[in-house]
Amino acid sequence: MEPGKVCIAPSILAADFTRLGDEIRRVEDAGADLVHLDVMDGHFVPNISFGIPVVEAVRRVTSLPLDTHLMISHPRRYLAAFRDAGADSVTIHIEVCPDPTDIMDYCRTLGMECGLVANPETPIETLFPYARQASMILIMSVQPGFGGQAFQSASLERIRQMRRWLDRAGSDAPVQVDGGINLDTAAGAVAAGAGVLVAGSAVFGAPDPAAVIRSLRC
Repeated sequence: MEPGKVCIAPSILAADFTRLGDEIRRVEDAGADLVHLDVMDGHFVPNISFGIPVVEAVRRVTSLPLDTHLMISHPRRYLAAFRDAGADSVTIHIEVCPDPTDIMDYCRTLGMECGLVANPETPIETLFPYARQASMILIMSVQPGFGGQAFQSASLERIRQMRRWLDRAGSDAPVQVDGGINLDTAAGAVAAGAGVLVAGSAVFGAPDPAAVIRSLRC
């Protein structure tokens, strides 16, 4: 990711899975920077989405980095399998890894980048002891597990706090925001310090995804 560039990561949860390859190629041609894959286990979050076979399928149709958000209870068990499937990076929840140092070290031995995620109710300070080691910090701006939720405005201050802490720590790791990102909410998230925006229906549901991606970059 280029320093200073706002990157757009369309979430395939909003894609038409009956023609997933075409959908991904469409957003890649439109200028997407990453492909965001929301893996849900039905345990850490109430829903089940998809797993390793879908990551493998997506890898076959795009050269974009695969940004794999693991909303699962035991992420370490599956890291090598996700790496083998083609994931370039994973983000893991601080709620299931209260001390993520070991898992981040293991990700690096596998050749993957590893980010950390905090849910809306988790104090942002929980991330601070580990954030310097992370390749990215993901701030959830909705409750994880369901698509189509409205952006929680309280997330803006959490983004600001995280960006300030990273800057003071000398880290250029981007702050990613996931949940309710669209043409109405993107500018506020970027102004607060977000560098990567996860967008689902705003991109996949658009008649002209290239125009939406340009606008989301603010």
